[in-house]
Amino acid sequence: MKRWRRAWPLPGGAILGFAVADRVCTSCWTWFSPTLGSCPQCGAPFTAANAAPPLGALTTPPRVEPSPSPHAPPDRGVHWLRWGLVTAIVATVVLAVFPMPQLGLWGNPGCSLPGATCTRVLFIGDSYTSVNDLPDAFADLAWAGDHRVQTEALDEGGWTLAEHLAASESATTIDSERWDDVVLQEQSQLPSLAVDRSGSMYPAATKLVAMIRQQGAEPLFYLTFAHQGGWPEEGLPDYPSMQAAVDTGYMGIADQLGVPVAPVGAAWETVVGGASHPAMWQSDGSHPTVSGTYLAACVFYATIFRQSPLGFGYDDGLPSAEARSLQTVAAATVLGDPAYWGLLT
Repeated sequence: MKRWRRAWPLPGGAILGFAVADRVCTSCWTWFSPTLGSCPQCGAPFTAANAAPPLGALTTPPRVEPSPSPHAPPDRGVHWLRWGLVTAIVATVVLAVFPMPQLGLWGNPGCSLPGATCTRVLFIGDSYTSVNDLPDAFADLAWAGDHRVQTEALDEGGWTLAEHLAASESATTIDSERWDDVVLQEQSQLPSLAVDRSGSMYPAATKLVAMIRQQGAEPLFYLTFAHQGGWPEEGLPDYPSMQAAVDTGYMGIADQLGVPVAPVGAAWETVVGGASHPAMWQSDGSHPTVSGTYLAACVFYATIFRQSPLGFGYDDGLPSAEARSLQTVAAATVLGDPAYWGLLT
C-alpha cells in the first residue's frame, strides 16, 4: 500500500490541507478506506505489515527552502529597488540645490541661479501692465528665446507716474535690485492731453528717470495704445486721433530725456489697421485682451533684447498662426527702425 498527502477542496474554494491515511491495493490499485480489512475490489486482505502508520506520523514535515546557487543571478526586485532609492536620493539633492524654477521647468527660471546671465526688469505702471500679467508674459516669451529674466511690477490700477513718484515704495523698489531696465507707463489718458503732460506726466517722468539712472538702470517708456473709441470728451473722437496724441506725449518726453521707447501703441495700430485682426481690446474698449498683451510682450522682447521673437513656440494660449502674426508685427515695428525709438543696436 502507498500513502498520499491530499488537499481536499472546501466550499468557496478554500483548501483543507491535512494528511489522510488512505490505502491503495497493490494488486488492482483501488483506493479504499483504512477501516476496511480487505480490498473491496479484488478482495486482497489487509495485514499489519501494510497497515497505515499512526495519524501523528502523517503530519506535514517542515519545509526546507533550497539553498540558492552561489552563481544565481541577483533578484530583479532587489535590483530595481536599489536603483529606485539611488534615483530618489539624487533627485532630492538636485532639487534642493536647483529648485524647479531655477531649472526652468515651470517657465522662466529668473535670476536665482548663481553665475547665470540674467536680465532684471521692473515695470512701473497701472492696469495696462497688470491685466493679463504683462511682466509674466514677457518673461515666458524671453525664456522661449533662451533669456533668463526676473520681473517685478508696481502697477496699481489707474495710477499716474506722479502717484508712483510720491509713493515711498517706488524708491524702495528701484533701490532694491540691480535692475537692467525700468519701464515707465503713464495712466492711459494723460499722455494724450498737453495740459496733463506738462502739469503731471513730464515732471514726474523726469524725476523717476533720474532716480532710475542713479541706480545704474536704463529707463524705458511703454508707449501705450489708445482707447478703442478715442476720448470724445476731450476732442479725440476716435482711436486714430487718440493714438496720435498718445504717441506725441511719449515721444516728446523720450526725446527730451533721451530715453528709449517700447512702441506697443505703434505695433497695435498696425495690427488693427489690417483687413482682419484678433480682438485687441476687452469689452470696455480700454484694457487689452490676451492677444493685446501678447503683442505688448513681443514688443518688449524686441526692444529689450534687440532681437526678433518671430518663430517662438510660446504663444500664451493663442492660435499659433495668430501668435506668429503678432510676433511678425512686433519685430517689424521695433527692429525696422530701432533708431527712431531711441534704441542703440
